[in-house]
This record gives sequence, structure tokens and C-alpha cells, in this order.
Amino acid sequence: MLFYLLPSTFYLLPSIFMHIIPAILPKDFSEITAKLKLLRGAVDAAQIDIADGKFAPNKTWPYAGDRGEFALMLKEREGFPFWKDFDFEFDLMVSKPQEVISDFVRVGASRVIVHIESMEPNALSDLIKEWKHSIDIGLALKPSTPTATLETFLHEVVFVQCMGNDKISFQGVALDEPVVLPKIAHLRKKYPELTISVDIGVTLETAPRLIEAGANRLVAGSAIFGDANPVEAIRRFEALFPQNH
Repeated sequence: MLFYLLPSTFYLLPSIFMHIIPAILPKDFSEITAKLKLLRGAVDAAQIDIADGKFAPNKTWPYAGDRGEFALMLKEREGFPFWKDFDFEFDLMVSKPQEVISDFVRVGASRVIVHIESMEPNALSDLIKEWKHSIDIGLALKPSTPTATLETFLHEVVFVQCMGNDKISFQGVALDEPVVLPKIAHLRKKYPELTISVDIGVTLETAPRLIEAGANRLVAGSAIFGDANPVEAIRRFEALFPQNH
């Protein structure tokens, strides 16, 4: 068990092995293949960020840059690259995740992240009930979204993903620390056993403060793939997790 000192209070972080998850924001399918190839044997999970240009302003594969690969995978005529080497989680930054979640499960998702702002509460509840026994479901929220909106669903999802900035679907965006760190600390204090992931603004500089606030799962894209040696970048992140030693 680990104790982290936050202002005026000790927080108890649950004894969950901490993780750094590489994130790929793919402009096309070849980028997924190339980046996964760099990480084979270094990590066992990767996050694929999916943006539709509606809920999220940016577009990624397969909403852009798709040359028919997605349809081939849905027909099981082609497999997701390196599917034996990684557990894949798909961050669905899309306007109607209930309409596409089955497609991403079909192509190989072990986990799916749904953004709480993308659905009405009743529809989100239905989605979770339908899929929670088949895959792990994470629930994401932006810094501007009150944490209270999560409470109805926390007993049904595997983890929460705090987005580090309201500007989702882009890499290299700065962490909104004044909002995000207190949000993480609040969730950790109220839900000591909750797995809290952070995506956007995760760097070697911000990671220690995120961990201190209570995050036990960090998702990083540019901080890993922008490094000359992505595997070494992952190792430097892992060295920040005392519990893993």
C-alpha cells in the first residue's frame, strides 16, 4: 500500500499494480501497425484513440485514412495488427458509441472507453449493462464535467479516465492541472479502490503530480512516441511507480 501526501491529508492508494498505457491517435491504419511494432515485448496493452469529427473535433482512423482495413476486419478477413501481443482498448471519442461499440469489440477490443458527455444517462446505462460482461468498460470525463455525473455508473465500470484537458482528440495538449489534479484527488478520497486513469497532458514532468493526486493508470501518446526511444520512455514512466518495484 502506498501513501501520498496531498494538502493537509494522507490518501491511501489501493494496492493495484500501476500502469503506463501508450496511446495511438491514428491518422491511418499504417500508423497503428508502425507504432505497435515499436512496442512489441515492452508493454502488454495499448490504447487506440478513435475520433469521429463530431463528438471530438478531430478525425482518426477509421473515420479518416481508412483504405478498407476496417471492413476487412469486421468480415474477419484481416486481423488487428499484433493482436497476440497486446490487449487493446479503444477510446471512443464518438457521438453515438452505442452504434459502433460492437464493431470495435469485433475487431479485438478488450476494453472500451466511453465518454460520459457523448450519451444520455439512460442510453449509457443500457450500453454498460449490455457490454460489461463481455469487455471491460471505462468511463471518461472532461475536466469541465462534474464528477457527480459519474456516481450512478461507478459500480458498473472497471475504471474512470479523467481527460487532462477539454481539448480531446489531439496529442501534445497541456494538462489542465488546476482542474484535473483536484478532480483526481476528490475521486481517490471518495472511492479509494477506484482505478483512475489519466489521458492528455501526461508527461514525465506531470506524472509525479498525477500519481500523488491518486492516479494509478497513465495514458501517454506524444510523451512516448515523440521520444527517440519509445521503449526507454515507457521505462522512465514505470520508474515513477514505486509500487511496481
